[in-house]
Amino acid sequence: MKSINLLGSTGSIGVQTLDVARAHGYKIEALTAHSSVDVLESQIREFKPRYAALVDENAAADLKVRVADLPVKVLSGLEGVSFCAAEGEGNITLNSVVGMAGLKPTVDAINAGKTIALANKETLVAGGHLVTEAAKKNNVSILPVDSEHSAIFQCLLGAPSNKALKRIILTASGGPFFGKTKEELQNVTLADALKHPSWSMGQKITIDSATMFNKGLELIEAVWLFDVSPDMIDIVVHRESIVHSLIEYDDNSVIAQLGHPDMRLPIQFAITYPERYESPEKQLDLWEVGNLSFYKPDYENFPCMNICRDAITKGGLYPAAVNCANEEANLLFRQGKISFNAIPELISLASEYTLKKQDFTLQDVLDTDVLMREKVRELAKV
Repeated sequence: MKSINLLGSTGSIGVQTLDVARAHGYKIEALTAHSSVDVLESQIREFKPRYAALVDENAAADLKVRVADLPVKVLSGLEGVSFCAAEGEGNITLNSVVGMAGLKPTVDAINAGKTIALANKETLVAGGHLVTEAAKKNNVSILPVDSEHSAIFQCLLGAPSNKALKRIILTASGGPFFGKTKEELQNVTLADALKHPSWSMGQKITIDSATMFNKGLELIEAVWLFDVSPDMIDIVVHRESIVHSLIEYDDNSVIAQLGHPDMRLPIQFAITYPERYESPEKQLDLWEVGNLSFYKPDYENFPCMNICRDAITKGGLYPAAVNCANEEANLLFRQGKISFNAIPELISLASEYTLKKQDFTLQDVLDTDVLMREKVRELAKV
């Protein structure tokens, strides 16, 4: 029986993971969140994990009192999250923590020999070879939860090797601002940016989708997940979000994975792999879908995609730098302190201060996180 240590259980991916666990009777061994005491308490009472953790110390103290009648050990801080990731008794650690906070728990879980179901893009974007080398050393599988990477993973399953792989094609919804110019984007509001046409997600990732930075992160992540060079990855805008990604072989044969824009399917496949079971997602009816459209990405008005491509091409700490700079710029936009168009500008400017190291440590990545956040705020004059 599969059992799960679930990091980020109160967010969108976390809640949908619990939908899958509920449907199939999977045991939840550990739950973590940032500060959502009410939701986490409800989840603990339903799923009865052995461990729970809240990053916020005060929230954790509150939770400990609330669940004193249950046999659950409540932990706090990032150390508590890492404990749940590595020491929780689940054989799968599913990481849906938002941002850089997900990196260390993933590394700790890998070193503890857990199978990783990865929904936290920043783990591979910032950690790069540190993560993949740790996985190889510990004979640990990293299974993608992102719909695009799950699609690629599924498309590749029928191939004996990647030798004949010519191209990976990531699909992008285009976000809420598809077709808009920089001039039109200058005065968009937070409310405008949160109106995603296809997916229901948290605020940070929804803004990343609006800037198309999310697709840049996925490009970098695909480099590490599938051991390919950046120039083997293309992006196509697909507004319907039915085709989740494609692969192309040397003979120009193209294979795609299709499904409704419902994260429960890739979540379930990461948990059940290599088996497949009935899914809570409804069956895809192509007659109902009707038409599928595809467009070239607009790199001029949405430069974040190329910022990320340049970063992974340069290598070293550059991917970590652009990721960390984006996290801070994204936050400042959500706080109403900068304009939408300032996000890529600040990422590009701040990343120029990146430490020029190709071989780096986890501490180097964490130091880069601090440096980039400081530079973004300094450049934004906030």
